This record gives sequence, structure tokens and C-alpha cells, in this order.
Amino acid sequence: MNARTHANNTLRIGLTGGIGSGKSTVATLLVKCGCALVDADAIARHVTAASGTAMTAIAANFGADFVLPNGALDRDRMRAHVFNHPSAKQRLEAIIHPLVAIETERQAQAAVEAGHWTIVFDVPLLVESDRWRTQVDRVLVVDCLVETQIQRVMARNNFLEETVKNIIAAQARRAQRLAAADWVIYNDKLSLQALDKLVSTLSIRSR
Repeated sequence: MNARTHANNTLRIGLTGGIGSGKSTVATLLVKCGCALVDADAIARHVTAASGTAMTAIAANFGADFVLPNGALDRDRMRAHVFNHPSAKQRLEAIIHPLVAIETERQAQAAVEAGHWTIVFDVPLLVESDRWRTQVDRVLVVDCLVETQIQRVMARNNFLEETVKNIIAAQARRAQRLAAADWVIYNDKLSLQALDKLVSTLSIRSR
């Protein structure tokens, strides 16, 4: 596809990939290349942290049991609840997504004002979202085998294999992400140096 021409001539890249794909590492390497990074997942964590802007509505909609003593979202409890009650996911997203959208645009505008030519939006659930695909010029998918995802997340987070499989099952399928991609980085058994080299071949404009 041809990139849209924005008024400020910036290139907006939507970066996504399944859990354990190495998406965050690719995001770091893109920043090294001069891109600005807007991390939607980090923003979502911020609004559900202690005193986060989403917490009052979450407590009202789901109850105090989903709030930790420090005032943050109990992520483990919510993860299990959403997995067992699909409608709860929609209720949670209805609270969090508007807040994330406001902050992502604020950060994107700040990046433009700072002179960045390329803005990377790190969005774990980009393919699952109705709105994100229309807001970026390119979709970059970081891909790997499902078996690799499981191994990485079990080692990184000390999760049980069943837990990781449940998380993967709740995300878009690998084939769906690949079908939505303009660019794909296959990050399976790559060294950091090799991954860095792949990232550097992308057609991006540095600051």
C-alpha cells in the first residue's frame, strides 16, 4: 500500500505482534533508528496503575475485588475474569481504550512538534482493533512460531504453559496478523545483531 500523506509528512507505523514475539525489542531498535515511540500498552498500564485515570470506573464496574490495596488494577484477577467472561473484556475496553486514545494522540503530536518524521505506535492488539488500522500508514508485524512464543513467555514471566496458551488464544491468530501486515520481521532464533540489521532495512525516515 502507499503511505498516506499527512499534513506534517510524518510516517505512522503500527507495530504489533503476539506475546513473546520480540515486539518490544523491535520497538527499542526503531527508536535507536530515530523513530518516536508511542507505547499503547505502557499507556494502558499507566491508566490502570495506582491512582490511574481508569481505576475509578473499573472499581465501579467490576468491584473492589479487582483493585489491589495500592489502588492499581489486579491484573491477574482481571485476566482470569476476562478469560471466563468474554463480555467483561468489552466492558473493560470501553473504559480503557478512550483514555489510551487521548494519550496516544497527545504523545504523537508531541513527537511531531519535536521534529520526528516517523512515529511508531506499539499496539499489541492492533489487528483486533477496529480503529487502529485506519490511523497508521504501515503495519509492521513481528512474527515467530507459536512454540517460540510459549517458550519465551514461560521463561520471561514464569507463567505456566497453559496460562501462556490462554493468552495467545485470546489474541489474533498468527495468520490474521500476517494478513494485516505491510512489513513482517520474522524473529525466530535471531541474534540481537541480526534483528537489528533487519530493522535497519525498513524504509523509515529518521528524525
